[in-house]
Amino acid sequence: MLLAIENVLSNQELANVRGLYAKARFGDGRVTAGELAAKAKNNLQLAANAAETQVLTGIVHDALHCNPLFVSAALPKVVCPPLFNRYVPGMDFGTHVDNAIRISAVTLRADVSGTLFLSEPEEYSGGELLIEDTYGVQTIKLSAGSLVLYPSSSLHRVEPITDGHRDVAVFWVQSMVRDIAQRSLLFQLDASIQGLRARSPESPEIVSLVSTYHNLLRMWADI
Repeated sequence: MLLAIENVLSNQELANVRGLYAKARFGDGRVTAGELAAKAKNNLQLAANAAETQVLTGIVHDALHCNPLFVSAALPKVVCPPLFNRYVPGMDFGTHVDNAIRISAVTLRADVSGTLFLSEPEEYSGGELLIEDTYGVQTIKLSAGSLVLYPSSSLHRVEPITDGHRDVAVFWVQSMVRDIAQRSLLFQLDASIQGLRARSPESPEIVSLVSTYHNLLRMWADI
């Protein structure tokens, strides 16, 4: 399931993040890539132990866990500390698949990948995120503060930057529900429940649907 979520960061949070990016010192992004990914990866990245990284991680994690659409779609068990990346002209990230296991401050199985956009689309040329799914190649270039989630098993790439700079935070989620089809069904069911609540909050079917949701989650969740 590929899902775009708008306004994950508030205007103030986004301003704080961009302020930290403006004074941060970036290094070679290949230091955190696997053997094959390192051959395709060409970008800049904040060091994990940089002071800005710690503050940025807190902002992003808080925003994610407060976003009901993210929680419903990813059903997060563990969210790894994000990587804070910058692409400048000539940089790209060739076609690759994310590592199944992420080993850093937190070790997890990567079920869901996320890219949180920190630059506005008009601030750079090129740099589109291309994700291959069952419907073909999807081209993603979202507004600053917006997020795209997609299966970590997806082949994807970042097109070369030709002008400006592209700032993003990327992260991975180990979901409580490992199976992508089960997660998708739960997400659709939750969306239907929320829609019914909004249109008809006294509907007697709500209790039955919520019961079904939680019993399926109880059956499928690994915590």
